[in-house]
Amino acid sequence: MGVETHELRFEATPEKGDVSAILMVPPEPAAVLVLGHGASTNMRHRTLQSIADSCAAVGIATLRYNMPYMERGGGRESEAVALATVRQAAKTARERCAALPLIVGGHSYCGRMSSLAAAESPIEGVRGLVFFSFPLHPAGSPSTARAEHLPKITVPMLFLSGTRDDLAKLDLLEPVCAGLGDRATLHLLQTADHGFKVQKRGRSTDEDVFDEMARVLKGWLDRIG
Repeated sequence: MGVETHELRFEATPEKGDVSAILMVPPEPAAVLVLGHGASTNMRHRTLQSIADSCAAVGIATLRYNMPYMERGGGRESEAVALATVRQAAKTARERCAALPLIVGGHSYCGRMSSLAAAESPIEGVRGLVFFSFPLHPAGSPSTARAEHLPKITVPMLFLSGTRDDLAKLDLLEPVCAGLGDRATLHLLQTADHGFKVQKRGRSTDEDVFDEMARVLKGWLDRIG
């Protein structure tokens, strides 16, 4: 039996209406990951597709979803809308995969929105958060201001970050993660940039970067229980 894929919709907010989602469930899944997109992409972008495919290969189901602005076009809505959408996506995954441990996160922008939601108040049923390229600061403007809310998060966090990520300089990201203590795990992806493009020179492994992230994610899930 292969991976089951279901197209579905859920209400983001009463004002914004429904958004699209894709649920991928491999045989005998160990957990379900709510997976949001980057600021200028959507749930069908190759980055999210690659993450979902690699997760399925290690037995992790995924629920990819669109933010309302990406569903309809136009500029991003308020932070409040984004945080509400994260919570609704998590609720949808919890209802559709009730027997599975639930984790929430996303690539770049939606990873950060997931962290802001969890810092505001715990997301029901969530065991942990995973950030695929946490956008610590804008490119060319190093800062840790975007990390100020992270100490408020009470669940384990996994940071998957490339060593060439211009939105997360290592001399800033590493101390941020260290300051979170046992709640944070940082895994560095050799030579990967913010979108997970890698340079073969300087990379000590032939493992595909998406397979690497899925492997590390599965191991982290096994540890946090």
